[in-house]
Amino acid sequence: MEKIIIIRYCEIHLKGKNRGYFEKVFMINLERALAGIRHEIRRPSGRYVVENFDESRTEEIVSKLSKVFGVHTLSIGLKVKTDLDVIYNTVKQIAPQTGTFKVETNRADKTFPLNSMELNAEIGGRLLADYPALKVDVHNPQKVLYIDLRENGSTLIFSDMIKGAGGMPVGTAGKGTLLLSGGIDSPVAGYMIAKRGMQIEGLHFHSYPYTNMQAREKVEELARILAGYTGGMTLHIVSVTHIQEQIHKNCPAEMMVTLLRRFMMRIAEKISENTGSQCIITGESLGQVASQTIEGMTSSNAVIQNLPVLRPLVGFDKTEIIEIARKIGTFETSVLPYEDCCTVFLPKHPVIKPDLKKVEEAESKLDVEALILEALSGEEIVKL
Repeated sequence: MEKIIIIRYCEIHLKGKNRGYFEKVFMINLERALAGIRHEIRRPSGRYVVENFDESRTEEIVSKLSKVFGVHTLSIGLKVKTDLDVIYNTVKQIAPQTGTFKVETNRADKTFPLNSMELNAEIGGRLLADYPALKVDVHNPQKVLYIDLRENGSTLIFSDMIKGAGGMPVGTAGKGTLLLSGGIDSPVAGYMIAKRGMQIEGLHFHSYPYTNMQAREKVEELARILAGYTGGMTLHIVSVTHIQEQIHKNCPAEMMVTLLRRFMMRIAEKISENTGSQCIITGESLGQVASQTIEGMTSSNAVIQNLPVLRPLVGFDKTEIIEIARKIGTFETSVLPYEDCCTVFLPKHPVIKPDLKKVEEAESKLDVEALILEALSGEEIVKL
């Protein structure tokens, strides 16, 4: 008898002739998640099985695997030889002694003398004989006992199913640059887009010395949490201090946020070109703050020349975003009281519906290209 972990994937089975590619990337991501832990992963049809691992690390392994995008459910089970008495004695170990249950069999081994229905009845009958307080309920049982007879003479036995992260394997939908602030929204946006299979690189803007090093450390921790779902992340860190000083000195105060966002988008596009990213990702939610109106988004988008801008949270309200942040473990870090660059020189009354012509007129007082080159010259890269 050997303890195993069974992994089932989500949408990969819908991919037709491309299924093999998605399965290959999924396997790479599973292996990456378990790097440094002794294990073997086998792939019997339609599922993955983790074997030969240190059983004292079972919970750690399950925790790491449950964060891999593409995982639908996981089960901790037992692998035994395909023998009726051995199967029953193993099922009996995980079966309840009271309440309701059902037995559900998958019979890939067609040489086994009992078919699925017959094996269900045989195992269920033995359990009822041994535990008189048990009852069968095939529609809504309190416990389902699964028996999976494989073609290689082994049988997998399990019960509970642990929910995985869902989605598609990271790396199957291109790469994007995530504008990662220290707030609640942008880490959630990164999580949501990575869940659809996109590899993400983070880009953080800071305003040292107006913001302190704790604000940067906070963002690095958020990136580290996201890296647990994406199999690692590269974080680009760029100072916009001088850009903000020049906007504050030469442009109308109410346009500070609007103009800064345009600089961020330009810098994001240039970094994306260097890294091979195919889009820019932001945590904007329509109408949430003054800069996130449709006019504000239009102003930001206007400076992008070649890439799409993805806003996975555009239709979410704050309550929904916070709920996801709590689920993925970023909320407690996001609410730490360290200000990011967007709070520097923040006007009392920022423009809510910026007129693009007026924005461009205000921006004409700045040496845009020189400021961008200066900011990029100080770029730092952190591997997580």
